[in-house]
Amino acid sequence: MFHFSNFVRSNGDPKIVEGGRSLKRPEDQLARALGWFSIGLGAMQLLAPRRVTETLGMEGHETLVRAFGVREILSGIMSLSVDKNAGLWARVGGDGLDAAALLSGLTPDNPKKANIALALLMVGGIAMLDYRAAQDTKPKRPVPNARRRLYPTRSGFPKGLEAARSVAKQLPPPSNPGSS
Repeated sequence: MFHFSNFVRSNGDPKIVEGGRSLKRPEDQLARALGWFSIGLGAMQLLAPRRVTETLGMEGHETLVRAFGVREILSGIMSLSVDKNAGLWARVGGDGLDAAALLSGLTPDNPKKANIALALLMVGGIAMLDYRAAQDTKPKRPVPNARRRLYPTRSGFPKGLEAARSVAKQLPPPSNPGSS
């Protein structure tokens, strides 16, 4: 699986050489699970919108279901990315849109109101998970008025900059293979 991770990384990001025990925190694992769930749900909405609308008694809204499917897939991809918090908040907002769309189907003439009520319960439960994951993965900020650590006298050389310069002076000059 780590080979797939290398495929989606930017050129400047370090590559994963081998897999091992996961260092992911539980909140990262929840974000990942919600991201894959979102991609699966979005694919179903995108590829089978008529089936979704027939189940809910909301025929004629296939285009809306497809649009919601694209939104689900994109927020799922964001939830799996480095900036997972933005993807999780997109999922929370999408849950609100889903609930509003489902509420519009609760009309007296809809024979499948029970299915819509069940879908609303499911959206509510998932919304709570999305909200919790978004809260748990928000970026950690330094404490205000905290003392910042500054290192103006450090060079990055273990024995100091002068020691590195003296070693460099002792090295022979590089040969230039192109000149004769």
